[in-house]
This record gives sequence, C-alpha cells and structure tokens, in this order.
Amino acid sequence: MNLHLHRPICFFDIEATGINLVKDRIVEISIIKIYREGVQEEKTWRINPEYPISAEAKSIHGITNEDLADKPIFKDIAPQICKMIEGADLAGYNSNRFDIPLLAEELLRASYPFESEKHKSIDVQVIFHKMEPRTLSAAYKYYCDKDLKNAHNASADALATYEILEAQLKKYSELDKDVKKLSEFSRQKNTADLAGFIGFSQDGKEIFTFGKYKGQKVLEVFKKDPHYYNWLQKSDFPLYTKKVLTLLKLKDF
Repeated sequence: MNLHLHRPICFFDIEATGINLVKDRIVEISIIKIYREGVQEEKTWRINPEYPISAEAKSIHGITNEDLADKPIFKDIAPQICKMIEGADLAGYNSNRFDIPLLAEELLRASYPFESEKHKSIDVQVIFHKMEPRTLSAAYKYYCDKDLKNAHNASADALATYEILEAQLKKYSELDKDVKKLSEFSRQKNTADLAGFIGFSQDGKEIFTFGKYKGQKVLEVFKKDPHYYNWLQKSDFPLYTKKVLTLLKLKDF
C-alpha cells in the first residue's frame, strides 16, 4: 500500500436525491474502511430518504423512491455510520464539496454530532485537478504537444483553441465532426439563459433553478406572484437572463 496511514481511513461515496446540501437526502452510502495493517472493512447502506428523488439524480444513479420504500431511514443507520468513521480520516471524490457536507447535514439532522476537525479529509478530485491542470495551456500541450506561447493573449488563445479542437477531432474518432452535434456534446447544462438561472422541466417548460421558486415553472410563478417579475428585473441578474424572462412574460399574453 502506497498510502501512509496514521490511523484508519474511510473511502466513501454518497448517492443522493439531488445536489442541494440543505434539502436533499442520502439514498445510498458506501464506506470502505482501511486499517493501518491493510485490513479492509466494507459496508453499504440504502436509505429511505423520505424525500423525492429528483429526475436528474435518478438518471445518474438509477435509484427510485420505490426501490427504497422498505429501507431504513437515515436516523436508524446513523449509529453504524458514526461507529465506522469514528477515529478515522475520510476520503472521496469531490467529497470536500459534496459528500462530507451532506453527510454532516444528515448526521446533525438525526441529532448525531459531526466535527470536521476530528477527521483529516482527502479529496481525490482536487488532487486530480491540481496534478492535471485544466488550463488552455495544459490542453494545448496535451493535444498539440507543444507549448502555448503568449498565453492569455486573445489572438494566441483563440488560435490555440481552434488547433485544440482540430486535434481532439483527430484523436477521438467517436466525436461527431458536425458543429451541431459538437455543440450538444460540449453543453454542460441545458438552460434557457446563458447564466443557468432558467432551466427546463421534464416537459420542456422553463423553470427557475434558484431561490424560493426553484424547480417551479416561470410562467406559473409569474401568475401567482406578479411582483416577482419586477423584483427580478430590478435585482442583480444578468441582462440576458432578464431578456429571456421578459420574452417569456410577453409570450404569455
């Protein structure tokens, strides 16, 4: 084992109802505890979240609320989780931003203490990103096998971006060379505005992705709360987002 342990370490991963640390709940947690002698202990729990699993989360982990109907709630298995991580450090992938904060929320809701200072934490994703930089210069070196001169010069960066795409199309034969297909492939989120404040529901209707009406359809919100549109227009939102909201409001007349 390459890892030098001072005490046991728990590698763990969480599947949840969504990514909102305040509202969402754990539906599955798996912990692999590795002791200094190299012995491993593994445990996985499925949990009834008593909260609806979002369509986005379901499409990722494939777990439904029906699958969990007869499973214990988090409070019932919290003592076992606490016992397993007690006196151990923690590790995961994107765990510092998601898994550890969500686990802490669940434990506190169940009236079990969680003190982060008692656990050293390793986030493998952060190590990956620091060791393999995701900058334009790094991409140019990787795909074009040469150093980018005059980095952060707009002209040089634009040309390098074109060369990188050409190299990507050559390297990955499975990539469609059509611009429309590449646009779909490279889009991270399907949103109505550029900043991502307005998304789409499963039936293709515009919904808010933030605030008190998060997940609700824009036009339905404007009907039940007419002042909300005016508040949005006066608040510090991007102009393009405001434009999209105005077009939606006008389309409804």
